[in-house]
Amino acid sequence: MGVDFFIGLFLATLIVSLFTSRLYRLILWYSMNSLVLGILALLTGKALDDKAMLITGIATLLIKAVGIPYLLKNFSEKFHFVRQIQPEIKVHYAIILIPAILVFTFYLSEPITHMINGNANYVAVSISSLFLSLLLMMEHRYVAPKIIGFLSMENALFLLGITATGGMPMLVELGIFFDLLMAIVVMNLLFHKEEEHS
Repeated sequence: MGVDFFIGLFLATLIVSLFTSRLYRLILWYSMNSLVLGILALLTGKALDDKAMLITGIATLLIKAVGIPYLLKNFSEKFHFVRQIQPEIKVHYAIILIPAILVFTFYLSEPITHMINGNANYVAVSISSLFLSLLLMMEHRYVAPKIIGFLSMENALFLLGITATGGMPMLVELGIFFDLLMAIVVMNLLFHKEEEHS
C-alpha cells in the first residue's frame, strides 16, 4: 500500500508541475517529485534487502531532491531568470491532453506489462510520467523549465528501471551518474544564458 501511495504521489507532482506558472514553484515540485522517487528507491531496497538500492535512494534524495533544486534556485536568483513561466499550452487543452496521455500510455504499455512479474500498473505510470515530462519540456520556451522537464524525464526513466527490473543495480548507478552529468549541463546552460544577457 505504501508503494502504491508514493507511485500515485510521483505522478501527481508531475501533473501539478504542468500547470505551474512560477519558476520557484516548478523547482519545488521537481524537488518533491525527486523526494518521492528517493523514498520509492529506499522502500524497494528495503523490500529486496538490496544495499545498492538503499545507497541509491539516499544519493537520489541528496542529489535530486536537495542538490539540483538548490543549484537551480541560486542560479535563477544570480542570473535573474524570468520567474513568471506561463505554459504555452492553455489550461483547457492541458486538461484534455493529460488524461489522453495517461489512457494512451496504459494502452501502449499493456503488451509490455504481461512480461513483468511485478505490478504492471507501476510500469504504465512510469511510461506516462515519461510522456508528461516531455510535455513539460515542450510547453515552455524558457531554458530553466526545459531543464526541469528533462530532469523529470530522467526521474521517470529511473522509476521505470526500479519498477520493471525490481531494482537493477547497474541501471540505478548509471542513473546517478547521469544526474551528475545533468548538473554540469544545467550549470553550463545557465552560464550561457547569462552571457547572452550581458
